[in-house]
Amino acid sequence: MSTVYYHSGGLRLNPNLYESGKVCLSLLNTWWGSGCEKWSKSNSTMLQVLISIQGLVLNDKPYFNEPGYKNTVNTPVGEKHSMAYNQTAFVLSCKTMLYSLRNPPKHFETLVVHHFHERERAILDACSAYASGIIVGSSVRDGAKYACDKCFAGFKKSLDAHTELLAKELAKNRAQAPELKGDTPAADEIASTSLG
Repeated sequence: MSTVYYHSGGLRLNPNLYESGKVCLSLLNTWWGSGCEKWSKSNSTMLQVLISIQGLVLNDKPYFNEPGYKNTVNTPVGEKHSMAYNQTAFVLSCKTMLYSLRNPPKHFETLVVHHFHERERAILDACSAYASGIIVGSSVRDGAKYACDKCFAGFKKSLDAHTELLAKELAKNRAQAPELKGDTPAADEIASTSLG
C-alpha cells in the first residue's frame, strides 16, 4: 500500500488527520485493526480508502474519532466538547483555505482558482451564518443556534478575523478567475486531467 498524506499546512483539523499530513486509518495500516479493516493487497481498493476517509474521518462529529471519547457520545459533556471541536475545526478549515489560496499545490493552481471562484459565496455564507450563531455543521439557512456562552464568543472572534482574511483572498482569487475563462477547461476536467 502506498502511503497516503493529507496536505495539512501544519494544521490538525481532525483526530485522524495529523499536522505532519499522516492519515490515521486502519485500512491504511496507520491504526490498529483486524481482518478486512486492514489493507490487503489482494482485496483492498482505493475506493475503499476514499469511502473510509469520507465516512469514518470526515464525519459531522470528528471529536468522537479520538480514542476513548466514544463513550461520551450523546452525553452533555461529550456533545459540548464535540461542538467546541467543530468550532476549532471550522476555523482551521478557514486557515487551510487561506493556505491553499496563497500556496496552491503545484500543478493544481488552476483547479484551486476555479474551485474557490465557484464556491466563494457558499464559503462566505457559511462563515457569516456560523458567526451569527448557527451551530457549525448545521444548515446555513435554518440550523440550530448556540446558547450564548464564552465558548461561542471566542469562536466568533476568531472566525470574524479569519473571515475578513478569507474575503480578501477570495477577492484576489476572483480577479484571477476571469483570465481563465475560455482559456481553460472546466474545473471537473482540470481535476480529471491533473489526476490522470
